[in-house]
Amino acid sequence: MQQISTAEFKNGMGLKIKDKIYTLVEFQHVKPGKGGAFVRYKIKDLRSGRVIGDQTCNAGSKFDSVMLSTKEMQYLYNDGDNYYFMDMSTYEQIPVPADFIGDNAKWLKENDVCQLMYADDDLLTVQPPMFIEVEITKTDPGFKGDTVQGGGKPATVETGAVIQVPMYLNEGEVIKIDTREGKFVSRV
Repeated sequence: MQQISTAEFKNGMGLKIKDKIYTLVEFQHVKPGKGGAFVRYKIKDLRSGRVIGDQTCNAGSKFDSVMLSTKEMQYLYNDGDNYYFMDMSTYEQIPVPADFIGDNAKWLKENDVCQLMYADDDLLTVQPPMFIEVEITKTDPGFKGDTVQGGGKPATVETGAVIQVPMYLNEGEVIKIDTREGKFVSRV
């Protein structure tokens, strides 16, 4: 594994610290009037998504560098145990265990293009598309007089996710959802 010093830091760079893989969110070289120079930095754990702020180290400290790469792959189907993705250039199919995908599974719709992030050759995360268009499969019916300002109601969409939608939407309608927050965006 290649080692880099703090002088080579760049935002978005992959680092391996104590067997965990992080991305460098931001950093700052600090040279106080007294004492030696140091580096203050923030890192993000790529598996959990948690940001760890205000870490410090001496200037010139060495870290293990990790090559981060992202591949766009098409989600094909799942068989209960694995989710299958296809590399669109080589047509190679890659199984990913269902427990690895976790909560993102509720945003996966067949034939959508997802981002798979790798650290060297290890799969780190599966990101669904930022926005998906899905059909409402179950919700309470809307009534005359229901307006956007009237609040919301729960609705189940074709992927199995339950989100809050405006009162005027009914079963069978297609809506756009922001998968980062799990929120209704618009009717399609």
